[in-house]
Order: sequence, then structure tokens, then C-alpha cells
Amino acid sequence: MDLQGKVAVVTGSGRGLGLAYARALAAAGAAVVVNDVDQDAVDEAVGTITAAGGRAAGVVAAVGDSAAAEQLTEAAVGEFGRLDVLVTNAGILRDRVLWKMTDDDFDSVVKVHLRGTFTCARAAAVRMREQGEGGRLILISSPAGQRGNFGQTNYAAAKAGIVAMARTWALELARAGITVNAVVPVAATEMTKTIPAFAPAIEEAERTGTPLPDWLRKDEGLGTVEDVAGLITFLASDTAKDVTGQAIGIGGDRLALWAHPKEKSVALTDGGWSAEAIGEHWHDGVGAEPETFGIPAPKAPEA
Repeated sequence: MDLQGKVAVVTGSGRGLGLAYARALAAAGAAVVVNDVDQDAVDEAVGTITAAGGRAAGVVAAVGDSAAAEQLTEAAVGEFGRLDVLVTNAGILRDRVLWKMTDDDFDSVVKVHLRGTFTCARAAAVRMREQGEGGRLILISSPAGQRGNFGQTNYAAAKAGIVAMARTWALELARAGITVNAVVPVAATEMTKTIPAFAPAIEEAERTGTPLPDWLRKDEGLGTVEDVAGLITFLASDTAKDVTGQAIGIGGDRLALWAHPKEKSVALTDGGWSAEAIGEHWHDGVGAEPETFGIPAPKAPEA
């Protein structure tokens, strides 16, 4: 993919998945604004990109408020003259079960993930519409937002909201030639290393340099952060100019399109449904095949 002449902002790109996204975009020719709350991480990320022949600038800011969003947009325009691509990757975790989750646990995660995506996308959309040449909003979601996950009320709600915003903005920005998609990545990160079924294989791969086993890469769709980055580059490219409003999963050897929510089963009755009528017909009618919920527990193959 050739991204020469394009300028991208990647939030939360000092390390992990965000850094992989920034490096991939730069390798394809885009100038990249790296963002993180850690100055050292930003400096190191910018250094690795420029050392590889890419163009990069850094912004230290906590994503969430409008001021940070404006700062990122202004950095792209000030350093490189324009803004073509926004990747909203910044995020934090405050995992707790519902009855132990505090207001601050909830608000802080929602502020960075959901509000941060909103404020950054709004600032980017304003600039892209002014430029009049289209653009790309690539919003990072999660399987937790698609299926729910134990202990992640705040994170799952925010990530589900991000997919809803992608679908909404795809409608609103279509006439401006701005595509909006949600990416649902799975990769070996500090978070996934804590999953007992994954940890031994990830640790072994990191220790020896051998690839992750097929059951992880294919069955679970889990690989390296670099495995995810190709989708970001594709969505940023002109090849993906007609791809919008989608939730796309990637990880390991798997690439997947997530279905939009839709009615699974419908029943009609004249005059509407009373509580008694619903109770009488639920289990052998609309509710006969209830949907599953939660991310399926990973299972390593038996030795």
C-alpha cells in the first residue's frame, strides 16, 4: 500500500498496538503524529520511525478532552500540512466486577476510550471536511465491545459505543468522502498475557522467537501486534475508499467481518403483546434460541 503524501494521527501509539499501527503507516509512506501520555515512549517511538526512514512528530497528551484532540490535529497540520487519517487507539483499563467498580473506574475508562474517540474524531472530521479531499477515521474497538467480558463493564460499554459511533459517522461523513470503520483487534499484549490459557504460549514465543502455535493464530485469532497493523494500513489507503461503516476483526491468521446487530427472530400477534402472552410463548417462540454472551474461554489443545 502506498500512503505517500498522507498524514496520520495515531492516539496511544507510544507502545503496543498503537506503536505497531504508527510504524506500519510510516513504512507505507505516511507522515505520522505519535501520541502518548509518556514523554519517553513518544520520543522512542518517533526515534524508531525516523531511524527507519519515516517521518514522525510526537505529542504528549492525555486523550479525552477537546483540547487534546485539537492539539493532535494542529500538530498534524503544523508539522506536515494536513490530516488524512486518524486512528483512535488510546485506552486504559480499570477492570472490576460491577459491585466493586467505582464511579472513577467507570468514568476514567469511558473518558479515554469513548469520549477520547469522539473528541479526536470530531476535530479530525472538521479538518478533513475543510480540506475537501476525504479522509479515514479508523476507530479501535475490542471483542469485549462485541460480546461483553467479565469485569469490564466500563471497557466493554466504551468499545461497543465506539462501533456504534463508527456506523453513525459513516452515514454522516459519506458525502465528504470520509470513511469510518471500527477495528476489532486481538494480539499478544500486556493484557492478553494475563489470560492463563494464552500466557505460556506467549511467554515461550517471546523467549525463543518461535511463532505462536496454530491453535492461537487460527482458532483464537491471536498473534503479534504486527499481525494487526496490515488492516490499519489497508483502511488508510485509497484501496479501501469504498469500505465504511464496518466492524472488522483481525488477529493472528484471522480476518473477519463482524455482523451488524439485527433481529434474529420475530413473532407477531394482533393487538400487541401482554406480559402473560410473552411468558407463554417466549421459550418456544422468539426466545427459543437465545444469543450467547461473553468472550468464549480460550482452550489450549490437549497435550
